[in-house]
Amino acid sequence: METKLTLRMDEKVIQAAKAHARKRGMSLSKLVADYLKLISSKTTSASIFGPAPILSEITGVLQKGSGRKNSRQQYHSHLEEKYL
Repeated sequence: METKLTLRMDEKVIQAAKAHARKRGMSLSKLVADYLKLISSKTTSASIFGPAPILSEITGVLQKGSGRKNSRQQYHSHLEEKYL
């Protein structure tokens, strides 16, 4: 069952969205409905939307070559120094 939905937003946003939908050969209603289905689906993942902004901020913080094994060894050494 389809139901009418009224949205209020800036006129410039509406015009840009209509142009975007027109370029893709679809109505604005279909574009919005598809987007809402996408963000409300259980299968939505980061791969669809790309990395979160925080990930971009921390990328490169760790040294290259500091793999999991090296990190475990460092943590193990830290615990030995702390508790032994």
